[in-house]
Amino acid sequence: MTITIIAGARPNFMKIAPIIEAIQTKRKHGINIKHRLVHTGQHYDKNLSHTFFEELQIPLPDINLEVKSGTQAEQTGAIMIAFEKELEQNPCDLVLVVGDVTSTMACTIVAKKHRVKVAHVEAGIRSGDMDMPEEINRIVTDSLTDYFFTTSDYANQNLKTLGISASNIFFVGNVMIDTLLKNESRFKKPSFWNSFKLEPKKYLVLTLHRPSNVDEEIKLKILITKISVLSENYKIIFPVHPRTKKHLNNLNLNFKNLKFVNPLGYLEFNYLVKHSLAVLTDSGGITEETTVLNIPCITLRKSTERPETCEVGTNVLVGNDLEKLSNAFNKLLSGEWRSGTIPELWDGKSAQRIVKHLIDIYQL
Repeated sequence: MTITIIAGARPNFMKIAPIIEAIQTKRKHGINIKHRLVHTGQHYDKNLSHTFFEELQIPLPDINLEVKSGTQAEQTGAIMIAFEKELEQNPCDLVLVVGDVTSTMACTIVAKKHRVKVAHVEAGIRSGDMDMPEEINRIVTDSLTDYFFTTSDYANQNLKTLGISASNIFFVGNVMIDTLLKNESRFKKPSFWNSFKLEPKKYLVLTLHRPSNVDEEIKLKILITKISVLSENYKIIFPVHPRTKKHLNNLNLNFKNLKFVNPLGYLEFNYLVKHSLAVLTDSGGITEETTVLNIPCITLRKSTERPETCEVGTNVLVGNDLEKLSNAFNKLLSGEWRSGTIPELWDGKSAQRIVKHLIDIYQL
């Protein structure tokens, strides 16, 4: 059995790493299963792609489609054209996609048009926010997928509501957490730790990249200004996403506690998160990691596709509501933030379950 695995953007790399390791382990035990890794090139910044292969010890891709940036339509079209050629030249039994980025949707469409079955890791999650490109990617991908690997019962119920047969839904847990737990002991201090005079629990981490937060410069300035003022004497470490950087250049933000840094590798970023007082983010994946690391997380979005991080984890949604943001800071700085618990099956063994199910499905 040959599985073509798709990776396109930073979140994908953390998800494919344990799956590839699980495949390799089964192969060493004589199971007839192998993979071909296709990097679409959707993220091409070194700190957003190549570094992750090095740090997470993922074998280099068999091919990089090098599609790079563009509008949603341009990028989707470029991925589909390039992946169609790849699939014709290297047929497979199954295409495995992860998450909800453009590459996930585009490669799913191509695979199904070539009559190749698709497995979707992290299937069934929904935010209900159709302004998010990722929500469209999720809906399209799940409408075509054959095998659904889910992270939560919420995802299971979403799929069943759509009429998906329970026999094709596999609750396996969260592969992002496989990578987090495996690498936690390897987290390392960022190079700026000493120069910024950082101390554990004495700083905050901020990440922003979603269009709803960063594309309108006035809104972005108001948001960052409010965060900087509310943070009082706490430093804010802000790894700047390439999408956000072009807007920040025009805002002239000069708060003493606001520290802009380049995008970080996986090990440095998660060291920063693990030792922070709290994280402010509009990333879905980071809310999962903060929940497992028991770090307070303020999510600058009005909805989430990961409700378990709010219901049992450490996450609180505030959107761009400045009053809700202020209330969250009051709880944080007064020490009243609730301690979360870890969702079911977020135990570091999700990839093993995925590969076992695939072996059973194909009777290897």
